[in-house]
Amino acid sequence: MTEKRLYIKQGWLENADRLLSPHFDQRPDPMDISLLVIHYISLPPQQFGGGYIKDFFLGKLNPTVHSYFADIYQMRVSAHCFIDRLGQITQFVNFNHRAWHAGLSEFQGRQKCNDFSIGIELEGCNESPFTMHQYVALTMLTKSIMSAYPQITKERIVGHCHIAPERKLDPGQYFDWRKYLDSL
Repeated sequence: MTEKRLYIKQGWLENADRLLSPHFDQRPDPMDISLLVIHYISLPPQQFGGGYIKDFFLGKLNPTVHSYFADIYQMRVSAHCFIDRLGQITQFVNFNHRAWHAGLSEFQGRQKCNDFSIGIELEGCNESPFTMHQYVALTMLTKSIMSAYPQITKERIVGHCHIAPERKLDPGQYFDWRKYLDSL
């Protein structure tokens, strides 16, 4: 994937795939978008491809396809964006709305990070490195987010593990924070 510019207009990426998740609501303060949270997800766990992540964020995951899905298919979860292994970006929730990605969380003494954060899910797991395509796409997306939401600075980009350390590991041991942050 060659680096290109992503444009955000009224909370939507103009040149990315868009699937509308029902799992969002209004932010308490729409002017307070000041944190970027990086996650990973794979469905089934440690398997890539198949479209199951998109189905999950859309509330359409079929519980009969895999035994793991029977435990999670009714969960109401979303992220603002998802980046697959090939670097393809899909937006599920308008950045100006609250996606349901962080759960119980706290950043710098402030709880409920969903209220003031943007969540990006990378297709991945704690057992595999991320792809170069994903880093390129994540960098492009992050630069666009930082431009549109200037309260998000490098110091306000975290992993799910940083805001929910007792519950979460993502983006995990293979996420190269230095490579990512240096690219910004």
